[in-house]
Amino acid sequence: MELIEDLNQIKVPFNNAVVTIGNFDGVHKGHQALLHQVIEKGTQIGGTGIAMTFEPHPLRALGLSSPPLITRRDQKIELIESSGIDVLLCLPFDKAFAQITARAFIEDILIKKIGMKTIVIGPDYSFGKNRAGNIELLKAKGEELGYETIVSDWVRDVETDTARISSTVIRKLVMDGHVERAKHYLGRFYQIRGKVITGRKRGGSQLGFPTANIKLHDELCPKFGVYAVTVETIHGKFKGVANIGFSPTFGDHIFTIEVHILDFKENIYDSRIRVNMVKRLRDEIKFSSIAQLSDQIRKDIETVKEILK
Repeated sequence: MELIEDLNQIKVPFNNAVVTIGNFDGVHKGHQALLHQVIEKGTQIGGTGIAMTFEPHPLRALGLSSPPLITRRDQKIELIESSGIDVLLCLPFDKAFAQITARAFIEDILIKKIGMKTIVIGPDYSFGKNRAGNIELLKAKGEELGYETIVSDWVRDVETDTARISSTVIRKLVMDGHVERAKHYLGRFYQIRGKVITGRKRGGSQLGFPTANIKLHDELCPKFGVYAVTVETIHGKFKGVANIGFSPTFGDHIFTIEVHILDFKENIYDSRIRVNMVKRLRDEIKFSSIAQLSDQIRKDIETVKEILK
């Protein structure tokens, strides 16, 4: 996949470009269906499959309240690449970009710069200054400029056939601790990734269970509690138990994400790990002693071993 982060990198329009546009936060099953449709159409017309997204999130760029991210930039790029798309335009979004009118966006960027022959979008797609552009405008300009507009149906939950798969739904599921259900919508486990930082140095010395501590930035945080997880490290993939919250037994009121990696003794400070949230086991509990907490962690580890057989 070719990654383009500035429109000036495009020297000549792409051949028969098939384009989809969105924030693609989560790159969930709905997004995956759009990307697949782009690839299929590109194959049919001998064209180039292109996804366009923006950094930072447009709401954040405009100084407005924006939701926490399901996927940060690096993971989003990886997931879109794995879809088989040919080109990803990951463009900077700022107040100047927000002032581009819908018509100018179609004519100057999509047609002249990118060479669009087909656009594939969802039923609620809007764009341009003040979000004045819509499906009707795209179709009307398509007749004038010679491109096709394909409106893709929502992807629904196959179990209920009612809930539309969306980033909003997935955020709520993760924040409520329903990571198993979120996996059903994402097509993979919800993942936290980050650098291992120095913690309070009590996991190994006081509890007997050393932990890797990671720091969240602006991504989505699951509901506080204890989770069965798998952990991807530079040494391979392992089973683990993660605690998200304030560790009330210690009473220091410091938020942490601590992961005890099973059967693991490597030094991974300052390296990046990926934590896949498999299942929420329980709430955080304030124990009367560290010994009681250690006993519960032993039970949690046995539970994890059963879940992750």
